[in-house]
Amino acid sequence: MTGKRTVVAAWAVALAVSALAAVPAGAHGGRRPGGAHGGRGGGYTAAGLRADLAAVRAAGGGDVNVVARVDRPRGGPLLARLGTAGLGSTAPVPWDPEFRTASTTKTFTAVVVLQLVSEGRLSLDDTVEHWLPGVVSGHGNDGARITVRNLLQQTSGLFDYVQDPSVQDRLQHHFDENRYDDTPAAQLVALAVAHPPLFAAGRGWAYSNTNYLLAAMIAQRAAGGRSWEQLVEHRVIAPLGLRHTYIPGLNPFLVGPHERVTVAGPGGAVEDLTEQSVQHTADSGVVSTPADLDVFFRALAGGRLLPAAQWAEMRRTVPYDDLPVPPAGRQGGYGLGLRAMPLTCGGVAYLHEGDGLGAYGRPAVSADGRRAVTVALTTTTALVDQDAVNRAAQVLIDHALCDRDA
Repeated sequence: MTGKRTVVAAWAVALAVSALAAVPAGAHGGRRPGGAHGGRGGGYTAAGLRADLAAVRAAGGGDVNVVARVDRPRGGPLLARLGTAGLGSTAPVPWDPEFRTASTTKTFTAVVVLQLVSEGRLSLDDTVEHWLPGVVSGHGNDGARITVRNLLQQTSGLFDYVQDPSVQDRLQHHFDENRYDDTPAAQLVALAVAHPPLFAAGRGWAYSNTNYLLAAMIAQRAAGGRSWEQLVEHRVIAPLGLRHTYIPGLNPFLVGPHERVTVAGPGGAVEDLTEQSVQHTADSGVVSTPADLDVFFRALAGGRLLPAAQWAEMRRTVPYDDLPVPPAGRQGGYGLGLRAMPLTCGGVAYLHEGDGLGAYGRPAVSADGRRAVTVALTTTTALVDQDAVNRAAQVLIDHALCDRDA
């Protein structure tokens, strides 16, 4: 049980403070992206991707299974994989494994909210109180002062429900009893608003999963009762033909090729964390693959999911350096369910990381939507050093998205 408590406690902290630190400009020592890894003409190649992915794996302690995919405007995708399908397996990592995308789900949720905005069904300036009377009140919380924009931009100041002591206790000390968790979103919101806010709405930035539970609840009201799952399925997954993207909800199983997610505790006992329904809400509940995530992010940046006005709103970021409560990464900024990360070749990439229960995703897209890359990692015996993995993953992302020969 000690190992299990350690595993889940570390994951809970990752959920609560997830923030992708940016690679400083010039971090590649002036090397042209793809230069040392390139083929003819210096372009990024499958060999370069494999070398960068090996660095990601090493940053994770070498104890992870990793796969990466780069989609480009010309030529087929670049693919690389290292590791196996899970602890004790001799089969290689599937080329396009399904995995729980964790907080990358927030981008899907933000898209459907912004689609409803474009249709005039709600406004980013609407308050939480307007749509959910009395839901955010007490203990210094005031839903009349928090807007939909605050929720999506993580500037509401609301306490993160993952940090509530009862949630932490269930995760750290009673995980087996709660592996098939079915706690409704409204109940998790109630746990959050039992705590005072971290700051007044709009006066700071703090990553809170609570924000996206409320955003989904508002979307459901604005859409006439359709759940966030139905909204994502009908407005994003089906139109884009994402055949391996779905929302399992309370079903704990993954249906397509995937890796086993395991972690060993200090005593050496290995815990299999693959099947669970802890991640079943609008902040973390989407399952996808590298190929489907590339399609999703390219469609988003390419204007296929949002009108120009709402896409512009989504990209309007809060600069981290200007905030009283900045996240770990100080470059770039956080928009509406989307991060901006500076690229060494100029411009930015748009992305949203996902850090789940032993599964980690790093999808990113170029500003013009022409290039996308997704890196997926799963653990075998130990949770990863997220800071080290982030740094290595962002070098890979920079190389992939700065390749102008593709």
